[in-house]
Amino acid sequence: MSFLEENETAIVIALFAVSIVAFLLFSKKPKGCLDPDKFREFKLVKRTQLSHNVAKFRFALPSPTSVLGLPIGQHISCRGKDSQGEEVIKPYTPTTLDTDAGYFELVIKMYPQGRMSHHFREMKEGDYLDVKGPKVRAVTVSTVIFTCYQGRFKYRPGDVRAFGMIAGGSGITPMYQVARAILEDESDKTKLDLIYANVTVDDILLKEELDTLATKYWGRFKVYYVLNQPPEGWTGGVGFVSKEMIEEYLPKPAFDIKILRCGPPPMNKAMAAHLEALRYEPEALFQF
Repeated sequence: MSFLEENETAIVIALFAVSIVAFLLFSKKPKGCLDPDKFREFKLVKRTQLSHNVAKFRFALPSPTSVLGLPIGQHISCRGKDSQGEEVIKPYTPTTLDTDAGYFELVIKMYPQGRMSHHFREMKEGDYLDVKGPKVRAVTVSTVIFTCYQGRFKYRPGDVRAFGMIAGGSGITPMYQVARAILEDESDKTKLDLIYANVTVDDILLKEELDTLATKYWGRFKVYYVLNQPPEGWTGGVGFVSKEMIEEYLPKPAFDIKILRCGPPPMNKAMAAHLEALRYEPEALFQF
């Protein structure tokens, strides 16, 4: 082999090595900003009031390319002060995904007597929020497809043919996050049917976003709204979520479907009774 040929071979090998290193560096998934054990501060950069008691809070991550690193359907723990100045910690599910680099958002309904609600009500742009997560507390069931923990949800594309979802009030946030993750994945063909219950039409969180998903992903995502105090001319469900509504609007019991639910404790208890009466298998059920 001539000197020139040897040099050409060396250059080709060097370029190949450089390309491999570059691929490994740039294809590596960004490291998340969360710590499951220690609180970290995130700056509130935008607050958008959605109604008299609901606001969307956008928090900046360390850089425009940073991601939160929270697994789909799991929650973060937020720390603040109540009206008495005492520390309070409460879990919340962001409405953003890791495809939303540089920030994360929380949609918060602030209740008059809510301890953490007071903290969010007082927050101004420029303030900081203490956050850690995800928080895992093992409870009851495990299956081949899911490891069911309180607040922990695991999903892989193709695990199920369809999800049925039942949400009440602010319980919509994990459902919205899961729905976005599934629908925005072009390789995932899973279908989703959601029943979303509230007291009045003004209490419906993320309605514009949900309706946009239903339109954009027609045939894959459907939402049925239920109101306890509907306005005149309301065409959705009325009252509380009933066994009959679940039968009509959610997937029938089958080996390849799962039912997710998240809402106030009384609602969760009532839904568990309805689902049992409709003969859904325990391993097909998950409560956030």
